[in-house]
Amino acid sequence: MFPEAVDELRAESADDGTVDDHGRVPHGSTDDPWLLDFSANTNPRMPDGVSRVYQSALATARRYPSDDYCAFRVAAAEVVDCEAHEVIPTAGGLATIRLTLQTTVQSGDSVLVPAPSFGEYAREIRLQGAEPTFVDYDAVLDADPVDHELVVVCNPNNPTGECYDHDRLRAFAERCRDVGTTLLVDEAFLGFTDQPSLAGTPGVVVARSLTKLYGLPGLRAGYAVATGRHRDRLDTARIAWSLGGPAAAVGTHCLRDEAFVAATKERVRTERERMRTQLSGRFRVYPSDAPFLLLELDASDSVDEVLDDAREYDIAIRDARTFRGLDSHVRVAVRMPDENQQLLGVLSADV
Repeated sequence: MFPEAVDELRAESADDGTVDDHGRVPHGSTDDPWLLDFSANTNPRMPDGVSRVYQSALATARRYPSDDYCAFRVAAAEVVDCEAHEVIPTAGGLATIRLTLQTTVQSGDSVLVPAPSFGEYAREIRLQGAEPTFVDYDAVLDADPVDHELVVVCNPNNPTGECYDHDRLRAFAERCRDVGTTLLVDEAFLGFTDQPSLAGTPGVVVARSLTKLYGLPGLRAGYAVATGRHRDRLDTARIAWSLGGPAAAVGTHCLRDEAFVAATKERVRTERERMRTQLSGRFRVYPSDAPFLLLELDASDSVDEVLDDAREYDIAIRDARTFRGLDSHVRVAVRMPDENQQLLGVLSADV
């Protein structure tokens, strides 16, 4: 879908992997409390009882947490249907991505990466001295994994929003395993869907977090799921006390709240379709299974003007030009119904 972007990215070569050579990756979100934030794809709600659990657990921050995280592992395993010992606690999904790369790739290795997708993949790969090899995100499951040490799949893909077909993804995982290539599946947004996780699949490392679904980006809680040698290497290499005590307690509480997840999924599904219908009068709206929509502007629109118009109404949306290959796109989160209506009032076709 974006051949020019893929060609451009493929032409980029990895450097020597030193930290000084790599900048930061732009992300959505704003720290301005007066702005209604549609630039970050986090749930505007969190489960009931989080504040109580956090306050109760705060006293434990005066001592080191138990490094086995038994309750957290069990709760996470129940969510993704795997064995508890296969869960590796981490400080968020990005910590899982780094840990996986640290224990899998070496300098000079090739890692297959979808484009456009989450910008941290390429940065983390280069920090290991490896080289990202880009492929169009909707063709990644057709790629040959044989010459790559690792393949990254973002499911649903960010920023486009589509889920991969589960049977095709599982078949691709088997192809990767057959040739000795590790498959890293970033499931940061999969909890918003009804698709099953690939957690517990041999040869696959799954990355999950509490950031998006549970609305707790500042908590920095997440986990990896892996089996066999991947599981052993991740658990050995993770830093001691890889999850703070309060984060583990809150995480365990959230992971057990099935009613919250069900209500969130239904709200996002309903609101996303309503937003898609109204926004399609002005933009090309990409199909999405995620809590966000990618919008492509036509030639008569300007990304800067759209961003500025939204800002005039104290609304922040994501400049999707920060994703490689997207030069006329913005991304908007799916928030609460009344908040979504404010956004639609600014971005609808009759503005």
